[in-house]
Amino acid sequence: MQHDALRSPPARDQQHEPAHQQPPDHSGSANDNQPSAWFAQGPPEMRAPVAQDSQSSRVAIPLSTRKSIPAEWIKAHEDLSALARERCAFDGREASSLLRALRSGAHQHLGYASFFEYVERLFGYRPRTTEDKLRTAQALETLPELQLSLHEGRTNWSVARELTRVATPATEHDWLAAAQGRTVREIEQLVSGRLPGDRPNDAPRPETGRHVLRFEVNAETLATFREALKKLRQDSGEPLDDDSALLSMARQVLEGPVSPDQGRSSYQVCVTTCERCGRGFQQAGSESVEIDPAIVEMVRCDAQHVGRVETMPTHVGAAPPMPGELRREPVQNPTAGVERATQTIPPALRRQVLRRDAGRCRVPGCRHATFVDLHHITPRSGGGQHEPDNLVVLCSAHHRAIHTGRLTMTGQASNGVQFRHADGTPY
Repeated sequence: MQHDALRSPPARDQQHEPAHQQPPDHSGSANDNQPSAWFAQGPPEMRAPVAQDSQSSRVAIPLSTRKSIPAEWIKAHEDLSALARERCAFDGREASSLLRALRSGAHQHLGYASFFEYVERLFGYRPRTTEDKLRTAQALETLPELQLSLHEGRTNWSVARELTRVATPATEHDWLAAAQGRTVREIEQLVSGRLPGDRPNDAPRPETGRHVLRFEVNAETLATFREALKKLRQDSGEPLDDDSALLSMARQVLEGPVSPDQGRSSYQVCVTTCERCGRGFQQAGSESVEIDPAIVEMVRCDAQHVGRVETMPTHVGAAPPMPGELRREPVQNPTAGVERATQTIPPALRRQVLRRDAGRCRVPGCRHATFVDLHHITPRSGGGQHEPDNLVVLCSAHHRAIHTGRLTMTGQASNGVQFRHADGTPY
């Protein structure tokens, strides 16, 4: 007879004991797979109904489903939350230790060829990852509030890494407050276009924003892509960084004019500018991306004006249109559906300049002859006119370098144009 399986009723001589007892604590017992007892506790209005099982133990039923909820998800969430806090502190310690190892020359004492090799053998990090951790650790030394938040587990490493790009001792409190409740992607967008010392509510600077392109390709594609970049750099006559090389490649794919006899502008992408503030936006798929003011001026040199269409005001303080509203400037001719496209430079003049310069970039040593632009030596904003003597042919890379201030040019097209680097030395 298995008398041990039976339960005796509570002794009646314990008259001082309360009539109702709290639910038993099942933590650590064999009933770990039963619902957690915390559902049956708390204020009366928050308590769920309690059912009786075959052994008279209390089982809570949530108000929302009236079904038992396994406790496993609660334990898993608590474990992950604890690990996340520990990871924050660990990442902070790891970064500061990496910085100490670099400054003390630990890799040299151990016979490694470089610090990056040393770290790769320890952690398996690629050089770019190590470089990013060292940069962040160095910045954290001057940001005590952010460093404390990282070590206490209130800020994870990815957030701290992004904030160190812009935060200073005077602004780190504002950036920490702005980062609360945001995802890493949202913080990346918040930081983009801002420099150290800027605050979260400062206007972004599109010329400082950077974007990352990642591709996973096979060996053949990789080899072909590298050969294409090599040819672009050879044709340019000078070293091109990744940004300029990819821009040139993309513009050639977009198929601008392939013959210098064509008078159509080479730009075949949509760039919208605000007449009030001058900010420019380029359509990138379904997203509108703000571009550098220098690039807006570069486009205005040699573009096709397709009319004025306002779908969303871009200047600060403007009220957005109502949902579904499309605002257009009134057209004088009521029978015209859209405004007629016009060239910035008249087609006949464009053909004349292209023939004069043999359709090639005028910068010494540059051999680019496809997808070229016309540039005003004296800018339109400075009184420059659409005249052959004020127009020269430039490739996209050199055109961009002039508008961003990395290259200067003086003179006239008829008697010679001089190009100089930003430091004043001849090109």
